[in-house]
Amino acid sequence: MKKIANYLWIEQEEEQYVISMTPELQDDIGTIGYVEFSEGDVLEKDDVILNLEASKTVMAILSPLAGKIVECNTAALEQPLLLNSADPAEHWLIKLTDVDALEFEALEDA
Repeated sequence: MKKIANYLWIEQEEEQYVISMTPELQDDIGTIGYVEFSEGDVLEKDDVILNLEASKTVMAILSPLAGKIVECNTAALEQPLLLNSADPAEHWLIKLTDVDALEFEALEDA
């Protein structure tokens, strides 16, 4: 099941929730040249997932859900262009667990 919030896709894969940018957001920000993930293992709703610098903007990506971070796309630190990819296996940002199912269900369907 896939939801959308803040121009981010949130996809539930068993117990994990994968957060990635929508194609619209990828298009709006342009070519990504620098990525820095936030420190810590836990996110609250609207906490910063990462900061990025791209050809059209410098911005912080905010989490639409609270949860425990189990994995970050650390490959994007060395190759920020991965986040511009159309391939979901390359452009994901983080994976969360311990997400409130009701909060996830309340998000808009993608």
